[in-house]
Amino acid sequence: MSEATASAPVRRRPRDRRETIEAAAGVAFAQRGYHMVSMQDVAESVGITAAALYRHFDTKYDLFRGVVMGLATRLEASAVAVHEPEDPDEASARADLDAVIEAITAATVSMRAAGGIYRWESRYLESDDRLALRESFASLRRRLAGPVGVLRPDLDEATLDLACLAALSVIASVTLHRVAVSPGQLRSLVHDAAIRVLERVRGPVPEPAPAPDTAEAAPTPRRRKPQLAHASIALFAERGYHDVSIEEVATAVGLTPSGVYRHFSGKADILLDACARASTVLEQAAGDALAAPDARDGLHALAAAYIGFAVDDRALMEVYTADVGALDDEDQKRLRRLQRAHVDDWVDLLGRVRTDLDQRELRVLVHAGFTAVADLSVALRHSTGADARAWIAPVLDAVLGVGAPAAD
Repeated sequence: MSEATASAPVRRRPRDRRETIEAAAGVAFAQRGYHMVSMQDVAESVGITAAALYRHFDTKYDLFRGVVMGLATRLEASAVAVHEPEDPDEASARADLDAVIEAITAATVSMRAAGGIYRWESRYLESDDRLALRESFASLRRRLAGPVGVLRPDLDEATLDLACLAALSVIASVTLHRVAVSPGQLRSLVHDAAIRVLERVRGPVPEPAPAPDTAEAAPTPRRRKPQLAHASIALFAERGYHDVSIEEVATAVGLTPSGVYRHFSGKADILLDACARASTVLEQAAGDALAAPDARDGLHALAAAYIGFAVDDRALMEVYTADVGALDDEDQKRLRRLQRAHVDDWVDLLGRVRTDLDQRELRVLVHAGFTAVADLSVALRHSTGADARAWIAPVLDAVLGVGAPAAD
C-alpha cells in the first residue's frame, strides 16, 4: 500500500445528515418560501452536492413535506411528553396547563428560524398531507384543552377549541419575527400572554352567518382594474401567489390575458398594488389612533381598525402578510419598511399603556396580537363580520395585557 493511499482520509456520511438537511431546508423555506428555494440551494447550504441530497429526498416536495410534518410532530411530542393527571382538580390542572404551555413554547422557540413554514407555506402541501397537518394541530389543541376545560368549565367545546387555537397562535408568533430577546424572556412573554387569553376568553363562538341570497351577495368592483385586483387577491390567498397564473386571473373576470396586461404589467404588479393598498389602510388607522388624546383609547381604536381589516378583507391581509417575499428585492424592502413602521406605531401606543415593558417586549406582544387576529379571522370566516370582530377584540386585549376601554 502506498503512503498516499494509507494516509487518505476515509469519508463517512454523517449519521445525522438527513436531520441536518431538514434543518437547513426549514430555514430556507421559512425565509424565502417554497417556490423560491431549489434543491441546489439546500445542498449548498449543507455543503453537499445536489446528487447527494437526492439520496435522502426524491423531490423538493418530499423534502418540504418532511420539514413541515417534522416540525408539527416535534410540537405535538413536546405536549404529549408532559404527564397528564388522571383525575385533575383545579390546582393540578393549573400546573398541567403551565407545563404544557411551557413545553410547547420551548419547542417553538427552539425551532424559531424554521417554525413559520407551516403558517403560510403549508398551502403548498398536497391534500392528504394538509389533512395530516391539521390533525396534528388538532391533537395539540386537544391536549391543551384538557386542563383548560377543568379551569374553565363555563366554556363549551367549540369555544374551548377556539380559545386553545388563539393561545397556540400567540406561541407560534415567535416564528414570524426576529425581535432580539433572550429565549427565556421570549418564552415568558408568550407563556403569560397565552395564559391571559385562556383566562379571559368568553363564549360562545359566533354562529355561522346565513348564506346570502344571490341578489344580496357582496358586490364585486365594477371597474376592470379593481375587479382584477379583487379576483387576484382571492386566488393568491387561497392557493399562494406562485400557483396562480395570469390566465386564471383573466378567466376569473371574463378577460383574456392580454386584457389583464392593459391594467397590470404582470402578477408582481398586482401583488405590489395590493400590498400598497393594505399598507395605506393600516397607516391611516395608525395616524388616527396616534392623534387620540388618550393612549388607551387610541390603542383600542387602532385595534378595532386592525381587527376590522383582518375580518372584512381577510384575503388582502393574508396576501400582505404572506406573499411579500414574491416581490423583487427593492419592493420587498420598501414594503417591509412600511410593515415595520406600522409595528412601531403599535409599540408607541402600547408603550404608553404598558409602561412596565421595554421596547422589545412590547414588540413581541404586538406580533403575538397580530398572529392571533390573523388566525381567528380565518377561524371565524363564516360568522358575520360584526360577530367575528366582537369575539376577537377581547382576545387581542388579553394578548397585549390591556383591559377593555372604559365605558362612557
